[in-house]
Amino acid sequence: MADLEHDAAELLRRLIRFRTVNPPGDERACQEHLAGILRDAGFEAELLGRTDERPNMVARLRGEQDGPRLVLLSHVDTVLADPEDWQHDPWSGDVAGGEVWGRGAQDMKNHTAAEVVAAVSLAREGWRPARGELMVITTVDEETGGTEGAVWLCDNHPDKVRCDYVLNEGGGTVIPYDDTPVYGVCVAEKGVFRFTLTTRGRAGHASMPGVGDNALLKMAPLLAALSENRPGLDVTDAPRALLAALDLDGDGDSAAGLERLRERDPRLAVFVEPMLAVTFAPTVISASEKINVLPAAARLQVDCRVPPGHGEETAIRRVREVLGDDGYEIEWHEQVVGNGSAVASPLMDAIRGWVEREDPGARVVPTMLPAFTDSRTFRAVFPDVVAYGFFPQRQKNLYEAWPLMHGKDERIDVRDVGFAASCYRDVTKELLG
Repeated sequence: MADLEHDAAELLRRLIRFRTVNPPGDERACQEHLAGILRDAGFEAELLGRTDERPNMVARLRGEQDGPRLVLLSHVDTVLADPEDWQHDPWSGDVAGGEVWGRGAQDMKNHTAAEVVAAVSLAREGWRPARGELMVITTVDEETGGTEGAVWLCDNHPDKVRCDYVLNEGGGTVIPYDDTPVYGVCVAEKGVFRFTLTTRGRAGHASMPGVGDNALLKMAPLLAALSENRPGLDVTDAPRALLAALDLDGDGDSAAGLERLRERDPRLAVFVEPMLAVTFAPTVISASEKINVLPAAARLQVDCRVPPGHGEETAIRRVREVLGDDGYEIEWHEQVVGNGSAVASPLMDAIRGWVEREDPGARVVPTMLPAFTDSRTFRAVFPDVVAYGFFPQRQKNLYEAWPLMHGKDERIDVRDVGFAASCYRDVTKELLG
């Protein structure tokens, strides 16, 4: 464990020093570095990309017999960072206070480091899958949708990345609950149904408000409704199983279970509620381009997330429920249906068994991510795949770690990078023999 911790932390520090802010990404040097490490350990590794500057890395360790294919998946691009806001340079990879600092330390070069070190440590010991195949895949462009990364890779080289199991980002940070550590395994991701609301009026001179018909004022009741009204629940398998695992849904009533969670643990309820329903977040509003002109039209952009498996029909029904039928026009400009994997699987069994050994008494529960990851693409292209998000982390809990993702002073405890590497080693051996 000590060697894993050291090696994973050192690799993470090196990866942070590659400035892979997307856009533009410039991930090639980072990907070449990773491919070299894996080749030296005995993996076959190749770089595949739409452009030379932004290749994806696919490494494989073949087994002696046919069997399941496991992918350890991560992305190496990051969001931007402003050094003036940070205590340590975001591309330094500094170690301070037992933590590795830098952009990507939580999202998600920590995964890359832990997965690569786990895979390399097995290969260097002479281990090979008794059945099936271990693949390590590091993608580009996840932070802006994956069109150069997972989407391009799965569409153009499906036979090279076809798999049965995927371990990716999206869960695993410990959740304190009833004095018991809870590890969430992300089994599903919500869909994205963004839209624009438009209100109409009549332009006029701003010095005479009564002469025109100010479209911006008509937006006020819509904003109030989005703030005050909540749509009904659309509960899918993952959050239903989560409530049951937390002993909150014994009678099968998810609404009652959510209310009990609000009473028992309001902080956790904030994370769970979006898993159970459509959400609406107004983010951008625009109206007149001149301060002295009453706007004839006002537009409000809304980020809408919909539970997996639900589509436009559900989204429209919930919009009408919250806003009513009149007083606005609606234009949908992004529609991606969310997806998920089976809650019960050999991969879930392997994760649960590892947690029971490493943290006796802890619970393992399924969760859903309100956002999306590259898992969504793998599920869409390979419908039978089981893709989970799991990076076990216990030195920082969910409420401490989540604000660091895309935030300032992003960092991770060195012990947790080794903790995750240990998990990936054991789960790989459990699934592939």
